[in-house]
Amino acid sequence: MSEEEIRTEISDKKDDITRIEEDAAKKEAGAEKKIEGVWDDKINETKTRLDAAEIELKEAKEEADKWVKKRDKLSVEVKSLTKQYDNYVKGKDKDLKDLLTNIDKEKKSKIKDLDKDIKKLEKQLEKVMDEKLKEKITE
Repeated sequence: MSEEEIRTEISDKKDDITRIEEDAAKKEAGAEKKIEGVWDDKINETKTRLDAAEIELKEAKEEADKWVKKRDKLSVEVKSLTKQYDNYVKGKDKDLKDLLTNIDKEKKSKIKDLDKDIKKLEKQLEKVMDEKLKEKITE
């Protein structure tokens, strides 16, 4: 190859490089638009849904915090009321037992007194009947 042919070939190769770079630049510009067309709608839709979901999540966390506080407050209240309820039930049972015991004691005491009176009266009756029998016999 002659010097001129080599220079021509070098020049042709440089021209090829320039043409390849220009084609690549055109493809790059078109590629961006092509990719934007495919992805931008998906990206924008997803971003909108993401923003909405983040807002909803924040609201849900706030509501959850409120419910946790309410649960904690109610747990304390239920524990206190359960203890109070149990104490009232025990107090009622004890008072009823005490009252029934007192009623039973009073009943037994009154019956005992009346039994004593009945025995006295039965002895009196026996004496009266003995006297009547004696009177009849002496007549």
